[in-house]
Order: sequence, then C-alpha cells, then structure tokens
Amino acid sequence: MDGSVSPTRRTRTRSTCCYCGVGCGVLIDVEHVDAERVGSEHVGSEHATAGSRIVGVEGDPEHPANHGRLCTKGRMLAETARSMQGRVLAPELRALRHEPRRRVDWAVALDTVADRLVDIVHQHGPDAVAFYLSGQLLTEDYYVFNKLAKGLLGTNNVDTNSRLCMSSAVAGYKLALGADGPPTCYEDLELAKTVLFAGSNMAYAHPVLLRRLEDARRQDSNIRWIVVDPRRTDTAAMADLHLAIQPGTDVALFNGMLHHLIWEDLIDRDFVTRHTSGFDELKSLLRDYTPRMAAELCGIDVADLIQAAEWFGRSPATLSLYCMGLNQSAHGTDKNLALIHLHLATGQIGKPGAGPFSLTGQPNAMGGREVGGMATMLAAHREIESAEDRADVERLWGLPAHTLSPKPGLPAVALFEALRSGKVKAVWIACTNPVHSLPDIGHVREALQRAELVIVQEAFHNTDTVPYADVLLPATTWGEKEGTVTNSERRISRVRAAVSAPGQAKPDWWIGNEVARRLEARLGPSGVAPLFAFDAPAAIFDEHRRLTVGRDLDIGGLDYARLDADGPQQWPFPANADHGQARRYTDGIFATADGRARFHATPYRPVAEATSAHYPLRLLTGRLRDQWHGMSRTGRVPGLFAHSARPELRMHPQDAARRGLVNGELVRVIGRRGQVVLPLQLSDEAGSGTVFAAMHWSGQFLSSGGINELTQSAVDARSQQPELKHAAVRVEKAEFGWHLLAARRGDVLALQAAVQPLLKARGFAEISFATEPGAANDVAWLTLRAACTEAPPSDWLDALTQAMTLLSGADAVEYRDAQRGLLKRVIWRGGAGESHLDGLLLTDTQPLNGEVLLERALSGRPWHGSRLAVFAQSGEGTPRDALVCNCMQIGESAIRAQVAQGAGVQELQRRLGCGTVCGSCLPQLAQLCRQPQRA
Repeated sequence: MDGSVSPTRRTRTRSTCCYCGVGCGVLIDVEHVDAERVGSEHVGSEHATAGSRIVGVEGDPEHPANHGRLCTKGRMLAETARSMQGRVLAPELRALRHEPRRRVDWAVALDTVADRLVDIVHQHGPDAVAFYLSGQLLTEDYYVFNKLAKGLLGTNNVDTNSRLCMSSAVAGYKLALGADGPPTCYEDLELAKTVLFAGSNMAYAHPVLLRRLEDARRQDSNIRWIVVDPRRTDTAAMADLHLAIQPGTDVALFNGMLHHLIWEDLIDRDFVTRHTSGFDELKSLLRDYTPRMAAELCGIDVADLIQAAEWFGRSPATLSLYCMGLNQSAHGTDKNLALIHLHLATGQIGKPGAGPFSLTGQPNAMGGREVGGMATMLAAHREIESAEDRADVERLWGLPAHTLSPKPGLPAVALFEALRSGKVKAVWIACTNPVHSLPDIGHVREALQRAELVIVQEAFHNTDTVPYADVLLPATTWGEKEGTVTNSERRISRVRAAVSAPGQAKPDWWIGNEVARRLEARLGPSGVAPLFAFDAPAAIFDEHRRLTVGRDLDIGGLDYARLDADGPQQWPFPANADHGQARRYTDGIFATADGRARFHATPYRPVAEATSAHYPLRLLTGRLRDQWHGMSRTGRVPGLFAHSARPELRMHPQDAARRGLVNGELVRVIGRRGQVVLPLQLSDEAGSGTVFAAMHWSGQFLSSGGINELTQSAVDARSQQPELKHAAVRVEKAEFGWHLLAARRGDVLALQAAVQPLLKARGFAEISFATEPGAANDVAWLTLRAACTEAPPSDWLDALTQAMTLLSGADAVEYRDAQRGLLKRVIWRGGAGESHLDGLLLTDTQPLNGEVLLERALSGRPWHGSRLAVFAQSGEGTPRDALVCNCMQIGESAIRAQVAQGAGVQELQRRLGCGTVCGSCLPQLAQLCRQPQRA
C-alpha cells in the first residue's frame, strides 16, 4: 500500500430524514479520509478540510415511522449532501442595497445584525421587526427564535412557512377538539378498514406511509379506499372510489355525506350526546345539503357520494388522511371541520384505526407549533391573547410581568404586506424561500425591495430569496445539524450531525442565540438572569421540555438521554411515564373547558377567485413525485429529474384543441397578478376546464418565479392560510422570434450557475433549465431552452458558448449566421470511429427541431459516420423512455411490454425488480397495469 494515502474509515450515524412530515429514520454512512485525499476529490471545496463526507443513506429498520423504508428523495439524500456547489460558506453583508455583498467574519456579521435591529427598534418600535421561519428548522432552532422575538425584542411578528401548509389543520383541531395535534398514530394505517384521502396525493407527498396502507390492503381485501381529488392522481388511480370533485367543493361533499349519515341513522348518537356539543345547530345547516344537492355542487354522481358516506359510517374503523388540498384554501378551516364532523358524528375517533389524521408537509411543522413559533401562538400551545398564558411564560422565562406583548403578530401573508407598505422595516428569513413559496410573489419581491433590512439565513446561494439579502448568514443543513423534530404522529426523533459543517456555516440555533446575546446586552431587561445561556441543543430542548409540563403536549418525561436510549417517542410523555400516548381522546374527553368536542356550522363557500370569460380556466397546483419544495436540495441530484424532467402545464386535450394548442409547444399562462411561460402537456388526469402545474419550479429553473406568480393572497379568516391551490387563468400560445436549445455534460450545478446570469441579464420571456440523467453510468446533462422576441447580439452568444464550455476546437462542428443570430454548434468526445455527442447549442427563428439531436445526445448512443452530417438530423426521432422506477432504472416501455404479456404489479416486481426498493413507483405501476395497452 502507498503509505502516503491513509486508509479510509467509515462511521454510521442514526438520524431523521429532512423531507416530509413522515419523519423517517435514516442511517447515514460517512467516509473519513485524510485531508489531502479529500482535497483532491473536492477541488475548491471548503468542506474538504473536514476529512469526511456522506457516502450513503439507508432507512433505519428500528425507527417506528418507516421500519427501514425510504422514498426516492430520502434514498438520494447522500447525493444532495455530497455537493458543495452553491453552498453559502461565509457571512456576507452590504451597506447599500445596490452594492454587492462582501464577505465578513462572524463577529462583524453578528454585531451588524444586532446593531441594525436595535436601531430599528429604537426608531420604530419592536413591531417594526419580523421573523419568517421554516418547518425545516429543528425544534431547538425554532425555540431560540421564538424566545428572541417574543421574549427579548417584544414582538410577536414571528411566523413560519408552516402557515402556508398546516395552519388550517391547527385551527380545525383546536376548534373541534380543543387542542392542536392529530388524535391518531401510524399504527392506525394498518388497522383502518375504510381510508378516506382528502386533498392528499399521498403517493407523492407521503409515499412511505402509503406503503403501509398498501401492505394492509394486501392482507385484507375488504379494506376500502376513498380518494377525494379533482385530479386522477396516482393515489386516486388506486382507489376503490375516486370522487373527482370540482376544485374547492370539499365542504359541500362532507356536508352531503353527513346529511346522508344522519338520514340513515348511521351516526353514533350515544357518543354525540355524551361527548360533543353543537350538533343540533349543525343539523339545521345540513338540512339543505341533501346528497343530490351536494353532488351537483361537487360535479359527481349522487350514488358515489352516498357510497362514500355508507363506507365511512358502516366501517368498524374509518381513518381520514388529509393534506394541502384541504388546508391551502381561503376556507381551509371549514374543510377541516367538516371532515372532523364526520368522525365525531360516527364516533370514529379515539379508537384503533380511526380518526381525522392531518399529515404535515414539512419535517418539523409540528415541532414549530410546539414551541409557539407562529405569530398567533406562545410556547407549548399557549395563546398570546390569554393573560394567564402570558404570565405563565414570563414566569418560566424569568421575565418581568407584562413583558410579553398581548397583540397577535402578523401571519405570513400579512407580514410581507406590512413589509411592502413600510409598517415593518426589517425581516429575518431563516431556512425558507418566500420569493418562491408565498402567493402573489410579485408583491413579495416588492416587499423585500422596500425593506430597510433583509437578513437571510440560508445554506444555499441558489434560492430566489438570497439576492434580496442585505445580510446573508451561512447555516448548516441536513447531515450537519443536531436537535429534534416532531413528525405527523407527534413522535419526537433525534437529528444528529454526521459530518462537520463546511466553511464557516453555523447551526441555526447558534446564529439566533449569538445575535440574541448581543441584543440582550443592548436591550435586555435589567435584573434578570441571562435569557440565552444555551451552549448546546440539549440545553434548549430541556428548557422547552420544562415549558410543556402540565400542558396537553407534556414531554416532562423526555430528554436527549431518553431519546438516545429508547428511540423516538410520542407526546404526551409526562414525567414518570413509561411511554408516550399513541392515540388521544380514547376516553372521549376532549381538550375543551367542558371536555366535549365541538361541532361548528360549515356552509359551503366557493373558491376565492372565480373563473370568468377573461380567465376561464381553474389552475391547480401540486407536487411531483421526486422533487421537494423549491428544489434547493433535490434540484442538486440529476437522478431526481428522471421522472419529471421539465416544468410543464397539464391541460385536458379538449381544452387544448379548442385553443389550437398542441402537445409540447410553449404556452403563456396568464392570471390577474402575473403570467408564466411553460411547455404544454396534454393530460386527461383532470376534467375539462382545469389545468395543473407543479409548485416546485422556481426562478432557478424558469424565467419567472414559478406558479406563484399567479396564485392569490386571499387567506382563511381563522387560520390565515392562503389559497395556494386555486387561481383563475387563461392559456394562450406563446410565440417568440428567437429560440435556443442547449445541452452539456458535466457538473450541472456549476454550469447552471455560470449560465444563469447571462440569461437573466437578457430578460428572456422563457427560460427552462432541467437536469437530465445521461445514459447508464454517465454524468448528468444540463439542458436549457430559452426564447425571446429577437436574437441577442453575437458577443452574447459567444459568452453563452463559453459559459457552457462549448468552446471551439478540433472536436467541434459549427454553423453560424451572425446577422440573423443563428448558431449551431456541437462538440464531441471520443475518437472518430466511435464518438459521442458531448454538448450542443442550437438557435433558430422558429420553434426548434433540435429535440431529435438532444435525445440522441442523452441516449449515450455512439455517433457513426460523418460528423458533418450532425445538423441534418430531422423527423420526430425516438423519444427517450420515460423512467418509472428510479431505484432500478426501469423505463415505461419495458413495463408496458410485460403488461402486454399479462403481468400485474407483483409479476413486474419479480421480473424487472421495479417497485422492490423504495416502492415510490408502485402507484404508477398499478396505473400502467390498468391502462389499455397502446397499439
């Protein structure tokens, strides 16, 4: 062995996945090598000095949430952590908005933040400062920021992106049951006999939980699935009954179902009498919601509505699973309540396999609620407007009486509107990307442009919010952090660091804590103990734990030692308990003053923005299977683009034909607030009159900021959650005078970072980046499509060519017409006998016919014959096979060939291996087995 190179050493760390609210346990494998070797493999990486890197991630078989299973996103976590391209590695700040930021050390950055916040508080009062946090922060991070804002600065203007996903579920639980938090647990997935999915494409959003439901249904063929969704999603395609309701009519559906249950005496009268109140008042409202009337509002057959009600009411155990389709609505609280009413009226709550189960969208949306990390809450589920609760927190924090403000803070949408109007002067944004995720993002941009101070705490440079930062603080990310998260079943899990932080990145709690110490020295009340003496996450958790004692979420019996010894635990878990409580309200006593659950009047109201002659289509938004939120993590992994490589608008073929639109062409989607340009994909998954676009694509991939250019800022009056799911739009053909198609093998993140400034500077009307996996064992490709009204100058094309490293040389073929702005350039790798396309750049005045050449390049097939004939490629070519199974790299054509021979899902698994690893593709396999075979 060469003695100059140290042998590698591997360690394994038990932690928790950073994606959805399932809270899957993971095992992180880390390779430790000497610094010299790491440096040679990670040229230019400040992380190289750490001498360690994440090389693998597996599901933890001992974690009770997933028992070793992971979805495609979780399985790819090692790849997202491996690349340092685009990481924020040092603090940056600027004195004036028009200046570029400059690197500074931490002391300068922290002092600057503290001094500027103090100045704003002195000039304008504490409510001139706001914090906008994230459900991806750890509980300890959340706790520090909540205490900093409410306990030290004296403002309740601390909200979170969980407002965008979970606040209607919170409001529904509190109004109906008396307290936040689902009454159910994951064991109920296996015990339910009827499962109602409402506004949840669980196959994409929570695939590991869907695997548990599939296992249960295989064991018991009598289990029934009902899916409520305007689209025929992969989840809906697996249902025994799909209720394809008109968008936003969920309340009418649930009211109609409850009308039928009352009429047929399928309610639990004893439970209603002994354990609830308000039922008679609700019955008066429900008289109008006959099944026929409700079905007409929903646009479904009355027989299907009645069937759903019958299955729900007659089942020995009915479980409801719901997510953004209910919550992201101007009437989201009513939707949640109307569904909970079905459970209360039938007694389907507090028993195995039954209950209303809100599935959280982010890994720690629940933990943020626990510490009061929202503008309308205090720590441990206390209420800001309660003098008793404020006094309780003041005592526990050691604050003088009447320190805490009784005025509720500004929730997310109102917060940014106040920033835009000048009411709020400074905002501190941590671990979230509001310029992509908030509705009506044109107004969000204006808000950040007008703000006096914007602090952004982030791990990645490439988010749409970072350019607005006056101060940019480098934060650690998954794999580098210590703390806890709480999943959808109220289970607290440890998150552990597997590698050290790159560059100067610091934990989120540490950054908040260090600023708080400086603020405390400048602003803090005299004569009290230091509020921010935390030296580690365990100390923060211990203080949080003490604040929960005696509350509904009491975790007085938990600490890091217990979690490390016994594994993840559910709350409540009071002192001296042996284990947490799996189900709540098993005794029929609810968290209200009299112990009774509450029914509420829930009249049906239409979506906030109606269609019109000018905007005749309903736009729906949702998820892709293998992407996550704004893709700052998943967008780093080429393999996660294989299932859905490009942004697109899905439209019913009849709607497209009426408008003269054809599959694949560019269309302009226009709403009352903005517009986006997207390729068109014909699809009958939703009915005529409805179009769909995924929410993930941001300004890092498009010329626009994504679909939230079109969504509206209307909010639910009780939860303040915006209606992100629905908007009225029209769709037109987008015509441009100049088109570009480019592709290049290599480091796609570095290529994109080099090319994007050139495109943004030109103001293209259409830009579409995508990462395309190459052939087997090949590196990834960055593909770029762009369009504008006229050709850019020749020197700009030269700059683009250089940025994409499509440089001239012996291995390049080029045709150029500078006067018309036309350029065709291809570069090669390999010898003349068997060369491969290595990159291309094509421009034209018409929509490009270069997709054939692109498909050839991506296929990895060698080029035979004269290279000079490369531009003579014509025709439609053979489109690449759509990838269905990411784990086993199985395409649609291979699956269809087996289905044509009579194979079902189990036979496909046996023959091809698809669906046997993470299982995320199983719903699509089931769809392909049911679809008529192509001729």
